[in-house]
Amino acid sequence: MKKIVIVLAFSLGLTNIHAQTETEKNTGNDYNRWSIEVAGGVNKPQRPMTEGYFTSTPSFYVGDLGVRYMLNNKFGLKADFGYNSFTGKNNSVDFDSKYYRADLQAVANLGRIMNFETWTKTIGLLGHAGFGLAQLENKDLHVKDRMGNFIAGVTGQIRLTDRLALTGDFTTILNASQNSTFDGATFGDTRGFTGILFNGTVGLNVYLGKNTKHADWVVVSHDFDSSALESKMADLEALVRKAPEKQVVIEKQISAPVVSDKDVIKEMINDKYYSVYFDFNKSTPIENSTAAIDVVLTYLRKTPSASIDIIGYADQVGSSEYNEKLSNTRANNVKTIFEKAGIASSRLNVVAGGADTSIQKDSEEARRLARRVTFRVK
Repeated sequence: MKKIVIVLAFSLGLTNIHAQTETEKNTGNDYNRWSIEVAGGVNKPQRPMTEGYFTSTPSFYVGDLGVRYMLNNKFGLKADFGYNSFTGKNNSVDFDSKYYRADLQAVANLGRIMNFETWTKTIGLLGHAGFGLAQLENKDLHVKDRMGNFIAGVTGQIRLTDRLALTGDFTTILNASQNSTFDGATFGDTRGFTGILFNGTVGLNVYLGKNTKHADWVVVSHDFDSSALESKMADLEALVRKAPEKQVVIEKQISAPVVSDKDVIKEMINDKYYSVYFDFNKSTPIENSTAAIDVVLTYLRKTPSASIDIIGYADQVGSSEYNEKLSNTRANNVKTIFEKAGIASSRLNVVAGGADTSIQKDSEEARRLARRVTFRVK
């Protein structure tokens, strides 16, 4: 009879694949990737400055225009162009310098990487860093200094609509081979990253494209690969067909009430029939483990009073402290999957099992079985 129960349990998971993935509408391509960034604000040139020359803190003006393309919902590239004005203030010697730059930067959507979607749908965070070229000019002193630069910063976002987001950015620029001071009064021959400039801006992200949402705000849910699950079902059904005809008839007659008894599924979950497996030193489940996630998720949806322990394990390679942390991360990642599918966090308890010492350390095949998450229904 257990063969029939297993087949029907797997079937239950398969029929719920669509329901689980429906919570996230985006499957990898149906979101916009291009955006235009416009911002303005203040700056502070830190060094080099000639003695007696300085700007106010902060000082106007900064302008920035960028074009960004997201490779996926977490990483992208942008090209941007910036303008800074430096003028003497208060007791400074009077001066007027301009700074122009063009940079190519990598962008990381920190909001998606850190799972902001678990607590907000309107606040985002981008990180960016890259290299470019710049030119410092002071027409009064006939200065025109060309240099390279390294730029890095963070951009906070507040989504206003699906087409607009308000931004606040703080950026640090390091200039390489900057021979002139920012005021233009002193000129030398320097190497290395000698120039430091801070910019703070407020602006807008304008999202382009035919789709509803931009990559900044979608949580991509990759459709579960059901091929492995379907293969297992076919194998199990073949075994059932080989059984004596009378046995099959009897089992079919009682299969429906057995499956409807949730204690049977609970027992199978607690007996580790459904485990989630991981590659070495990874915290993302392997694709073939999605069937187990589906079955447990279906059980939780059909049993609102149930809660589970999500128990993470690692193999015995590495230090105990590292394996404790890795097992906790694996369990938390599985918990996040359930939360995104609509299961309340209060029903999900993470347990860091550390290294599984019950499985052989010397066998690679055994270690592969140790890298898993199991479940205990309460």
